[in-house]
Amino acid sequence: MTNKEIAKQFQLLGSLMELHGENPFKIRSYQNAYRTLRALDTPLAEMDEEEIAAIKGVGKAISGKIRELVDNGRMQTLEKYKAQTPEGIQEMLNIKGFGAKKIMSVWKGLGVESVGELLYAVNENRLVELKGFGKKTQEELKKQLEYYQRSKHLYHYAALEKEAEQLTEAIARALPGARVSLCGAIRRRANVVGGIELLIGLDGQWEPLLEMGLLHDAGHKDGHITGKTPEDTPVDLYLCTPEVFGSRLFELTGHADFLGAFTRASGAPADVKQAEETQVFEQAGLPFIVPELREQDWAVELAKAGRLPELITEGDIKGVIHAHSTYSDGGHSLRDMAVYAKELGYEYLGMTDHSKSAFYANGLQPDRVFQQMEEIDALNQELAPFRIFKGIESDILNDGSLDYEEEVLQAFDFIIASVHSNLRMDEAKATQRLLTAIENPHTSILGHPTGRLLLSRQGYPIDHKKVIDACAANGVAIELNANPYRLDLDWSWIPYALEKGVFISINPDAHSKEGIHDIHFGVASARKGGLTAEQCLNAKSASAFEEWLA
Repeated sequence: MTNKEIAKQFQLLGSLMELHGENPFKIRSYQNAYRTLRALDTPLAEMDEEEIAAIKGVGKAISGKIRELVDNGRMQTLEKYKAQTPEGIQEMLNIKGFGAKKIMSVWKGLGVESVGELLYAVNENRLVELKGFGKKTQEELKKQLEYYQRSKHLYHYAALEKEAEQLTEAIARALPGARVSLCGAIRRRANVVGGIELLIGLDGQWEPLLEMGLLHDAGHKDGHITGKTPEDTPVDLYLCTPEVFGSRLFELTGHADFLGAFTRASGAPADVKQAEETQVFEQAGLPFIVPELREQDWAVELAKAGRLPELITEGDIKGVIHAHSTYSDGGHSLRDMAVYAKELGYEYLGMTDHSKSAFYANGLQPDRVFQQMEEIDALNQELAPFRIFKGIESDILNDGSLDYEEEVLQAFDFIIASVHSNLRMDEAKATQRLLTAIENPHTSILGHPTGRLLLSRQGYPIDHKKVIDACAANGVAIELNANPYRLDLDWSWIPYALEKGVFISINPDAHSKEGIHDIHFGVASARKGGLTAEQCLNAKSASAFEEWLA
C-alpha cells in the first residue's frame, strides 16, 4: 500500500469512530495521522515499526496499525467499525461537505442508510427539522448529492434527459447537414441509463466536436466514439452514412429482446439498409413501434395483431394526485400547491399529506386533518371550477391496517395507502401486508408498491401478480409514482395490471410546486408499459374521478 492509501485508512477510521460517538481524543489522533502520513515522502512499507513510531504524531499504537496495513492490507480496528456501519453510511463519507456529525444526524434521526435515501429525504424536506440543518444547508447538500450520483456509473433518466437533448442540438449545429438522434436506452426512456447514446449520420468528419469542446477524453474505433461531455457524463457516439441512418438507428435503439422478436416476426433480410427508420417497419410489414415500447417482445406481438395501443401523453393528464404541503413535509402551502396546479392547466388536485404515524414527516394528527379539510372547503369555493379532493397518504402499518380510526378514514374523499416503515420484509410478509391494506374498503390507491428507490434501494420483494389481482378484486388503483427516484410500480408490470382491468394513476408525489412536473417522467415510464389514457386514473376529468371514487 502507498502512503496515501494507508493515510486514507486512518481518515476512514476517524470518521467511522466519530459516527459511533467514540473518544474524541482518539478520533483526533487518527485524523492527525492521516494528515501526517499522506505528506510523508519515505514509503512506510520500507520502514520498520520503530522508525514509523518515531514519526511525529504517530506513536506506538498507530505504528502497530500501520504495520498491520503494510503486512496484511487490513487493519483489525478499522474492520470492526466497518462491520458496525452500513455500506451506504460509509459511502456518504465520500460526499463533499457532508461530515460525520451530519451523517450521524440523518442516520440516527431519520433512519436513512444510503445516498439515494438521503437524496430522497432532501427532496421531501425531511432534513430541515434536524439539528444542524436548515433550508440552505439542505439545498447545498442536494447539489452535492446530485453531483455524487452523476459521478457514478448509472444515472436516473431524469438526471440526463435535458443534457442529452442539449447535446443532440449542439452536435447538429456543429456538424451542419448531419443527421443526429439519441439511441439506446436513453431513447427508449429507460428508468435508469448508463450514459448518453447518439447516432450521427454524416459523410464528413466528426472531429469538430472535439474542437468545439462538446466532447473530451474521446476514443474512436470502427465508427464508435466514446468520450465525455463537459459535465463528465459518458457518451457513446455511433457513426454511419446518411444512406443507412434509419437502419442503424433502429438497430441501436431496440433492446436485444425486442430486436430478436422483430427479426422473427418480419423475416426481413439482414442486409437491407434504409435511410429512414419508418422504412425498416414498412419493409417488415409492421406498423411503427415507438422507441419506449422497444424493450420486450410483447410489443411486436401487438404490432403483428394490429393492436398497438395509443399511448398516454402528458396532455392527457387531467389531475395531480398525490401531493404534500406544509401541513406535513411539503415545501409549499396547500394554497400554493392548488393555485400552481390550476395555473398549469390541471382540473384538480388530490391533496395527500402524510398520516399521523409518519412522525418523521410531520404526519397529521386527526385535529390537523379536519383543519386542513376546512381550508380545502374554502379554497374549493374560491378556486372553482378547480377542485381539491381531500385525501391522505396513509401509512400501511405493520399488520396491514391503515393509520387512523374509522371515523377519520370515512372523512376522506380518497386514500393512498403506502408502506414507509419496517421495510426489511420477506416476500410473504410484504405481500400479505399489502393485501390487507388493499382489502380495506377505505383504500383507493396503492402507493409505490415496492418502496424502491432506483440506484439506491431495491425495495421489498412482493408477489406482483397477487397484489395486482387483489387490486382488481377490490377496485383499487395502483400508483406509478412519478418521482424519478421511484417510478414504482415498475413499467414492466403495467401490461398485467391492464389485463386485469386495474387503473394506473401517474402520481408525482410532489413535495413542492416544482415536484408536480415529475408527472413528465411518470408518463415516460407508463408509456413503456403500454398505458393508454383510458386506463389511467388521473386522465379522468374531475367529475369522472369523483364518480370513480364513489
